[in-house]
Amino acid sequence: MSEAPSEAPSAATPEAVTHSARTAGPALLASLDPLLREWLPRQRWFAGKGRPVTGFTLVAATELLPVSSKLGLLHLLVRAHQPLVPVQSAAPHPADCYQLLIGVRETLPPRLAPALIGHLDEGPLAGRTVYEALYDPRPADVLLEALRARARVGELRFERDMRQEIRAGLVPRLVTSEQSNSSVVYGDTFILKLLRRIVPGTNPDLELPLMLAREGCPRVPAPAGWMTADLTSSDDSYVLGVLQPFVQGAADGWELALRELAKGEDFGAEARALGRATAEVHTALARALPTVTLGRSQLELLVAGMTERLEAATQAVPALRPYAPELRSAFAALADLAAEGSTWTAQRIHGDLHLGQCLRSPGGEWSLIDFEGEPSKSLAERRMPQPVARDVAGMLRSFDYAAHSQRPAEPGWASLCRAAYCSGYAEISGSDPRTDPVLLRAYETDKAVYEVVYEARHRPDWLPVPLAAIRRLAANDDAP
Repeated sequence: MSEAPSEAPSAATPEAVTHSARTAGPALLASLDPLLREWLPRQRWFAGKGRPVTGFTLVAATELLPVSSKLGLLHLLVRAHQPLVPVQSAAPHPADCYQLLIGVRETLPPRLAPALIGHLDEGPLAGRTVYEALYDPRPADVLLEALRARARVGELRFERDMRQEIRAGLVPRLVTSEQSNSSVVYGDTFILKLLRRIVPGTNPDLELPLMLAREGCPRVPAPAGWMTADLTSSDDSYVLGVLQPFVQGAADGWELALRELAKGEDFGAEARALGRATAEVHTALARALPTVTLGRSQLELLVAGMTERLEAATQAVPALRPYAPELRSAFAALADLAAEGSTWTAQRIHGDLHLGQCLRSPGGEWSLIDFEGEPSKSLAERRMPQPVARDVAGMLRSFDYAAHSQRPAEPGWASLCRAAYCSGYAEISGSDPRTDPVLLRAYETDKAVYEVVYEARHRPDWLPVPLAAIRRLAANDDAP
């Protein structure tokens, strides 16, 4: 049943919005603190799982709908403080900054029960109930209207590409399968990805799609709008969200691969097409942004990083230790080539490429999405030029994961997909990744080592999947 239309404004405009929350910020955060300590670690996108939250610091508070009305909406940027952890664990900083969208009501209707954060007994919102606002169509609509209006609200900036029409009244729905961020689909026309753990600076999730749109690359949906925060307390600027066209009826690459595997169908044609799409994106990025040459000193640093991650991983996961000498040889072989004078070209890449970052349209066209890079790495690292072999290795590992998710595993299926993907890549780029086996083996080994640590910590039942790859890579068998 729909609620009374008088409950809240349906659109966010500079005239309809206040930001008095900034003045009440400290008292507001103090009242929210006990609720957030319990609620935040349960969210899928919270990066500091396994460590207690010891406190919060308010970075910014903006009132998008008046909290004095029946329905209020607060935009908060807060730092969550947690105990320090060993450096080699690649865990997030102990004071990560999170973007929160807090809805405020007297009571929650039953449909919003899963969104509950808690009830406040003191502070500026005493007597009110707070909840995750993205579950609620009205607050979600506020964000789209702000983008349509190019609104300025406190430190928040809403921008858009005026060449793309954003219609009013698109019905929002929260995507519930997100991991490290949150997404809202508007009327099967647009999808708004809201970054949850944010860092200051130029975020590749906006930077690269904008650049690819200017290059006319059709393999990446062009941003229609974006949210940023320019904090008056510092020179920092944060990218908060990106609005892109929604590919209606598109199939997620991971889910599509699993369906074909379950039916016993060949995935080679799709893998080849996906290789072509990857090469198109790499080629466009190389045109749009500078490339660099990696010589001996740069490769020594690269190899040192891979070796260091392997040493840390063997300490964390004892099952890796029997394979460590052979895995080190994969990195040493790359260092040897560099010492002999070999060089490689590096450029901007996707940075976290796998089947789940790819969409196939009903017409059979592949798109690449989510250019944020590995969230565990710093923004500077994610924006560094790197050999395209890193993206290729990520996709090869993804085919392997799909094949080993079946019982029994289908390694032959993975081998065919890996070969087809590399062949498709070569058709566009003119260079088959398999012709540089030392570089590709080093990157695939580095990725498999990362996967072993991740699965050991978060999904122990999946640990046999990367360990199977570790055994193959250690034996240097079935090289791609």
